[in-house]
Amino acid sequence: MQAIWKGAVSFGLVHVPVKMYSSTEDKDIPLRMLHREHKEPIHYKRTCAKCEQEVPWNDIVKGYEYKEGHYVTFEHQELEDLASETSREIRIVDFVDLTEIDPVYYQKTYYLSPEETGQHVYKLLVSALESTHKIGVAHVTIRQKSSLAAVRVIDGVLCLATMFYKEELREPGQIPDLPDKEKVDRRELDMAKMLIEGLTGYFEPEKYRNEYKERLRTAIKDKMDGKEVQAAPEDKATNVLDLVDALQASLKQLRPLEEPDKGSSKSSKSRSAARSKRTGA
Repeated sequence: MQAIWKGAVSFGLVHVPVKMYSSTEDKDIPLRMLHREHKEPIHYKRTCAKCEQEVPWNDIVKGYEYKEGHYVTFEHQELEDLASETSREIRIVDFVDLTEIDPVYYQKTYYLSPEETGQHVYKLLVSALESTHKIGVAHVTIRQKSSLAAVRVIDGVLCLATMFYKEELREPGQIPDLPDKEKVDRRELDMAKMLIEGLTGYFEPEKYRNEYKERLRTAIKDKMDGKEVQAAPEDKATNVLDLVDALQASLKQLRPLEEPDKGSSKSSKSRSAARSKRTGA
């Protein structure tokens, strides 16, 4: 696995030298764009709008358009020089509870492994975070982009999740056509809560499948075998138009799966207790 960044996690005067690795990998099925007639790949070229010539990478600079058609430009080294001396540092500025951070702030997660000289202090930070149930809020610069970040422990491994700054999030009030804040019908609310409870369980990521990718893989095989590609099955139409009817029908579908009578409430309580124990709540 290739390290994409090297630096150190710092809190106070303590430095933990680390290497950073992506926690995810692209599992999409690669599809290239082809010319329909010749079945040859489409290529893109970096061309200048003025001279219409292809431009090599070493003749490309970055620019900010301060007025239409007018730019201030920056060489690569100028942007490097603007980065602070801490650009190779994950600088923790606060420690907070994980539940205090809304998931909307998170971007991408990375694994952090210790450098050979930092094994001991790496273990110390992992143990300290696990025992206090805290995560570190940090500043980090990766590939010339500054980000807020959360440093936490997952299965005994230090992880860094890049985060948006507050100014980068749109205010929910900007979303058009939001419903007015009004009281909902109590009967509808009770049934909705029952439906949620009936569908509540543990998060088991392995049970969720990328159904589109599975259909695409099957379609590729069918085409290679000269078969006709089967379209995805359409969702069954329903005649339930009323919200109450929809809730009642949904609850009726759940009942065969539930334990009868009083046992269902007991299992609900035990499930909640187990969940609380698992999350440390």
